[in-house]
Amino acid sequence: MLYLLSYEFVGDYLERRTALRPAHLDLCRQAVARGEMLAGGAVGDPPASGLLLFQGAAEHAERFAAADPYVTHGLVTRWQVQPWHIVVGTKELLPDPL
Repeated sequence: MLYLLSYEFVGDYLERRTALRPAHLDLCRQAVARGEMLAGGAVGDPPASGLLLFQGAAEHAERFAAADPYVTHGLVTRWQVQPWHIVVGTKELLPDPL
């Protein structure tokens, strides 16, 4: 099962993220190494939100958000985990491609 972790950022996100970015990216790399996170990144220019794609269990994304310095230091105003039901995509994403 796939899950999307969505973030909504504060207005001055770009200015405030600099000090926290190394710890955030380290957390991302750890989740990727464990096979929990597949991809992640900011949305918009300038970024107003972020999306991170997890696999396996919703708890992976929930634990990530709870530990993410962007969340714990107030750069994220709201976060949410939702299942993502892919209908069309590559064989790497679909258990039974169309």
